[in-house]
Amino acid sequence: MAEPSVAEVTPPRFSEVESRVARIDDDARAVDGHAALGDAVWLDLEHPTTDSAGFLVDDQAYAHVAPSDNATPRHWTLGVAVAPEARVDGTRRALVAAAVGHVAAHGGGRIVLWVLGARAEDDAELAAEGLRPARDLYEMRVALPLAWQPKWPAGVRVRPFEVGRDEAPWLELNNRAFTGHPEQGGWTTSTLARRTAEPWFEPALFLVAFDADGLVGFNWMKIHAAHDREPAQGEIYVIGVDPRAQGTGLGRAIAIAGLRAVHERGIDTGMLFCAADNETALELYRSLGFDVHRVDRAYECEVPPV
Repeated sequence: MAEPSVAEVTPPRFSEVESRVARIDDDARAVDGHAALGDAVWLDLEHPTTDSAGFLVDDQAYAHVAPSDNATPRHWTLGVAVAPEARVDGTRRALVAAAVGHVAAHGGGRIVLWVLGARAEDDAELAAEGLRPARDLYEMRVALPLAWQPKWPAGVRVRPFEVGRDEAPWLELNNRAFTGHPEQGGWTTSTLARRTAEPWFEPALFLVAFDADGLVGFNWMKIHAAHDREPAQGEIYVIGVDPRAQGTGLGRAIAIAGLRAVHERGIDTGMLFCAADNETALELYRSLGFDVHRVDRAYECEVPPV
């Protein structure tokens, strides 16, 4: 069988192909029950770097690779969507190979490919391109409303995030709480600005908690509109608690508060992503009624420069 013809898409043409990419992702979603491309791809399509690149196989498959926008640890993010009719001819392998070649030609580095709803056959296919399973992420869901009210630790006050006021303390706490985390660690002012400029961002759903010493916790919520077979969902986009407040119940309280806030908007399903090896967080979420809905997997490889 002939190798698929892969066409490179440069950043100035991203706006031209975005609707085609959306159709490919929708075709994949119709069969898989979930999207193939994550937020990082859509964000970079809208606001690309000079080193970003896309790769198309007709209107059947797309891969997108871009340098991560957090400061540390830097890596390349890769997303791949393949429509059902193109899943039998090595299309995904050809797209991954093209992305690996692009990274090699732009200084090399670590590639991270997230496969949403990963299966055992993904491990074998991607291993042929040098990508190995690195970590699993659980998508977890819970029916809303929850039965609990938030119980705040003494001296804690909570309010919505204020743009122009809370960026610096939030970045400091986030980066301390997620030191070394590939996606959430090392955020910069521009990383945060890109997220808060997204159409879905609502300061009222970004809760920040303070004690006598300053910012001590946060829960940033994101609402996803209903799509195909998926209900509208309120996602705990990122949640964190300063180590000085761990064990006080703040994490549980601010999680409940955020989920109550989205339920007040008419959302009946809560959702979050949690690392499969984060037992402490999993214990909390399961105590709130969350169950695993899907397993996503990160595949990684180091690409030498050429």
